[in-house]
Amino acid sequence: MKKSFLFISCEEAKHICDKSQYGEATGWERIKLAIRLSWCRVTRAYSNRNNKLTDVIEHAEVNCLKNDERNKIKQLFEEELAKHQ
Repeated sequence: MKKSFLFISCEEAKHICDKSQYGEATGWERIKLAIRLSWCRVTRAYSNRNNKLTDVIEHAEVNCLKNDERNKIKQLFEEELAKHQ
């Protein structure tokens, strides 16, 4: 079967969708993806989930411990552990 230059497989569409999320997809790849998204429900669902995940990660307000805070907690834990041994 001859491979079409315009129609892409679902797996290739998912790969292009991932690349598009990070701005790495070429213009031609985005056109092929748009064609695939116009008729493929599975690829469209994947793209929607991918967009939601990207939005959640970009707007997440994650507060992590700094290294000195983590070391202090670890030290306190080890001291308490040593008391009970």
